[in-house]
Amino acid sequence: MPTENDVRSALAQVRYPGFSRDILSFGLVKAVQVTGADVIVEISLATRDPNIPRLIHEQAMDVLQKLPGVGQVRLNFDIKDPPGAGATASDKLGKSSIPGVKKIIAVASGKGGVGKSTVASNLAVALSKTGARVGLCDCDLYGPSIAHMFGTDERPYQNDEQQIVPIVKHGLQLISMGFLLDDASPVIVRGPVATRYTQQFLRQVAWDDLDVLVLDLPPGTGDIQLTIVQTVALDGAVIVTTPQEVALIDARKAVSMFQKVNVPILGIIENMSYFLCPSDGKEYHIFGKGGGEHEARRLGVPLLGQIPIEMPVRERADQGHPIALDPPEKSTASRIFHDIAAKLR
Repeated sequence: MPTENDVRSALAQVRYPGFSRDILSFGLVKAVQVTGADVIVEISLATRDPNIPRLIHEQAMDVLQKLPGVGQVRLNFDIKDPPGAGATASDKLGKSSIPGVKKIIAVASGKGGVGKSTVASNLAVALSKTGARVGLCDCDLYGPSIAHMFGTDERPYQNDEQQIVPIVKHGLQLISMGFLLDDASPVIVRGPVATRYTQQFLRQVAWDDLDVLVLDLPPGTGDIQLTIVQTVALDGAVIVTTPQEVALIDARKAVSMFQKVNVPILGIIENMSYFLCPSDGKEYHIFGKGGGEHEARRLGVPLLGQIPIEMPVRERADQGHPIALDPPEKSTASRIFHDIAAKLR
């Protein structure tokens, strides 16, 4: 006869569609009941995509029916709407699922190395220049960079309500694993612990009356991304890519992930769109041309902007002074970030 441990071990083979992690470690299996040879499993999901429970049902039935001695198998699904699902952007404004935050925008990419954190930090700065109160949450636990890009090594502290008080720099409220670790200290945590850290950053930070919270997501479509979309109501996601096909392939995966969990795609930002030569002012399309524009057209979403490769962008990041702090008339990249912020406001 199968035991409860046998059932749970089998369910650990069932992956959440589109992700690498299993439904057991995501905490979606709420109860397992074994009576003789018969098995009943309670599964809770937050989704509006009918394909997700269907695919999970197929996988779970397959692994459970292969257990030695198993009899009848029944899967009971408790399917809820994701946070904020079905609400329009205007409905959500002021109704964020994070206390002290009105609107939440995720900045994501399908792969690393496309400059997502550079885009997220400068976008947050540009949004603040519109008069909004803006926060930036670095959700990349393994490769946090926001502390360096904002030039501070301050340590956050807890208030009387045991909440983490964010660091304030350049008028933005910031939280990052980089504020909690030394530069050389690696973050070595497995999926469930990463999930807890992410939820703490979202739920246990004392965000002070923010109009917009920008989430700098880690690259890919893994544990942290699913934790976020299952935990808070996102008003939308911005996808960062570079022009070449290898980056666009992964950008499509990020778009597909958000579509599966009913998060609107606000648009695509093409970073490293071209090299703007300082000596002659010419554009050199090092990574190809038009990839982001073509992809935005294919998906039916806006191409929010094309950010050039400029040496000051890298220099300002290393100095802890994001380029969007520079006057738009003095930097092409700064001007484009401000244009993007105006579109998102």
